[in-house]
Amino acid sequence: MRSIHDYYAELVFTKKVMEQKLSKNIYKKLTATIENLEPLDQSIAGEVAHAMKEWALENGATHFTHWFQPQRVGTAQKHDSFIDYSLDGEIIERFSASQLVQSEPDASSFPSGGIRSTFEARGYTAWDPTSPVFLLEAGKTKTLVIPSVFLSWTGEVLDLKTPLLRSLTALNEKLINLQKLLGNKNAKHIKVFAGIEQEYFLLSKEIIKSRPDITVTGRTLFGNTPAKGQQMEDHYFGNIKENILEFMEDVDHELYRKGIPVKTRHNEVAPNQFELAPLYQEENLAIDHNLEIMEILRKVADKHDMVALLHEKPFAGVNGSGKHFNWSIGDNTGTNYFEPSKSPLKNITFLLAISAVLLGIKKFGGILRASVADAGNDYRLGANEAPPAIMSVYLGKFINDLLDSIEKASEINEKEVNEITLGIQNLPKVNKDYSDRNRTSPVAFTGNKFEFRALGSSANPSEAGTTLNLIAAYGFDEIYKRIEAKKGDDVKRKALEVVKEIITETKNVR
Repeated sequence: MRSIHDYYAELVFTKKVMEQKLSKNIYKKLTATIENLEPLDQSIAGEVAHAMKEWALENGATHFTHWFQPQRVGTAQKHDSFIDYSLDGEIIERFSASQLVQSEPDASSFPSGGIRSTFEARGYTAWDPTSPVFLLEAGKTKTLVIPSVFLSWTGEVLDLKTPLLRSLTALNEKLINLQKLLGNKNAKHIKVFAGIEQEYFLLSKEIIKSRPDITVTGRTLFGNTPAKGQQMEDHYFGNIKENILEFMEDVDHELYRKGIPVKTRHNEVAPNQFELAPLYQEENLAIDHNLEIMEILRKVADKHDMVALLHEKPFAGVNGSGKHFNWSIGDNTGTNYFEPSKSPLKNITFLLAISAVLLGIKKFGGILRASVADAGNDYRLGANEAPPAIMSVYLGKFINDLLDSIEKASEINEKEVNEITLGIQNLPKVNKDYSDRNRTSPVAFTGNKFEFRALGSSANPSEAGTTLNLIAAYGFDEIYKRIEAKKGDDVKRKALEVVKEIITETKNVR
């Protein structure tokens, strides 16, 4: 039996493959774009495209596609073969720099929110080099898949990835500005990380055949409540049945081949409900991988004579499905801004990061709510299960007590600054279970990250990720302006005065 190492990411144009296929100079420039958010050097696109084509052909691919996220459920793609005419009219296989960097699908029939007329048809997909190229399999067919953004001819956004990438740019600008103000010269660019848990139901195809409501809508529209539902909670973390475990093994195998680091699998609360969760990755890649996970769940279920339901509330009377979006912000030095430290400056940054999120949710809680709103999810949120539809933040007893002590401080002086940073240092480092888990708050601080729990199971996480990034960007920008406006040279003292103000202002969302 092959180990995971033998086939992990075998369908991905990984850095290891890039290093083998590209010259050292080209490889260095491409990895700088991927890792350091540097602009893509257009001059390298030709060699990169050739290397991708050679790798794809070696692995049996015949076509390529720009894979994008239209403003609807799921993803979209148009396949083109590698064949072209040579100068003497013969058929050859070619993949040019222009084909890699940009494609032109018809954009007239995609949702656009009324920003364009239907006769304005031209649209462009553009390669997103920060998400790796991979191979899509369908039987014996393989296609080179290029993660992309989707824009209209006049530059309007027609997808969900472009706003996400723009939100990362905005957050980077605002947070690095604040770090410079605090005297941090080492932080050059931010890294946003996400871990997205995915819930789903499994039903046999035989049952589905007799239920046209499930076939058409993805949920039941009529029928009786089950004789045995989740009253005893005996399905949750229960023993996994053999046929389900075989399905999960196949799902894991396909995910590993795609370089998706799935970590956890288990029975969920409702009968026939299950969950999987991957390791943390940079946010853009984590979201692309979640979109792949949903497709692979459906594909593998079909092979096992089952149907994977991703509807948020497929059955009345039992829990629905969502996904938890675990989200944190760090930088190129390896610092996690939601993690306390022994460094006083980093602990002030920790307080400012918490404050930025609180400020953003207080100001834009409605937009955060809208980012997870759809017909299926609104049937689930705030019904008989967590989380409710009202946006609030749970920080845990330790952080709440700390914030309360800052709020009660009569004056922020050097002694107070030292006591506050010392208090944060005392936060348990190894065992992060310093308070009970809150299962009802839509946004919960869980040790060194925030967990946004209100996403629906079928949702594209890009909208929630974009909103989280932007509310944080707003918070950091507001903090920067307030610190700048205060008198004096002691930046740490001024920063904590701003934290104190924000703690008081945002009490109603804690």
